[in-house]
Amino acid sequence: MANDQTARPENLSPGSRSDGSTGDATLATAGRGVGWDAPAMPLRQAAYEKIEAYLNEGELIPGQVVSQRELVERTGLTLGAIREAIPRLEAEGLLQTLPKRGLIVPSLDVSFVREAYQLRVMIEMTACPIAVRSIPKQKVEGWIAEHEEAARKLSVDADAQVAVEFQKLDWALHDEIVAALGNRLIENVYRVTAIKTRMAVQRHIKVTPANAERVIREHLVFLTAMRDGRLEEAVEGLRIHVTNSQTLALGGTLDSAS
Repeated sequence: MANDQTARPENLSPGSRSDGSTGDATLATAGRGVGWDAPAMPLRQAAYEKIEAYLNEGELIPGQVVSQRELVERTGLTLGAIREAIPRLEAEGLLQTLPKRGLIVPSLDVSFVREAYQLRVMIEMTACPIAVRSIPKQKVEGWIAEHEEAARKLSVDADAQVAVEFQKLDWALHDEIVAALGNRLIENVYRVTAIKTRMAVQRHIKVTPANAERVIREHLVFLTAMRDGRLEEAVEGLRIHVTNSQTLALGGTLDSAS
């Protein structure tokens, strides 16, 4: 999916830094040789993406204070890269600076979660009809096959790692539906809001072996409708899925029929 997470070429020579020094501008790419023309990822982008993953996956939690040095140790990247990534994380409200103490992961209340899901419904309901028409049938069939395989594995063994991998598929699937809008501003707002929502209610909405079957079942409803071009059913299936996620995120429970 194309969004602000994607590294872009920069006007920097290999090994140079944006501040004019060397060794901190790009992530070295193994296997370079004649004909290699893909730019290496800027280190600040690599740092941003690693910290984003920690926030998404609950390795950094609301209220936690972390130093820049600790982030260097966690990511394996340079202090310069971490420092260059921090302004973007602060601007997006994903980290806040505590003078003389380091950085803190902000806490988000129930009102934010409720409003975040309202925004999510608006965006995904707008994107879904476009996604039905524009995402290739082969792509949707691939998603369906991945869901069915995850369900098969979970029926054999409730392996937490299967749930972790399915969680990544879940996030990527929703991102791609939103990407069908072709609006990078909306994509970025959706992405950052999703990260904050996961930060706020990680224990309620994280996919585990215990609830993965429900998520797979709900996904397959709208995915099969997307594959078959049944627009209204796809939109309604997606709406029900997002509404169920909101209910759980706010600490509620679902009817046994859900």
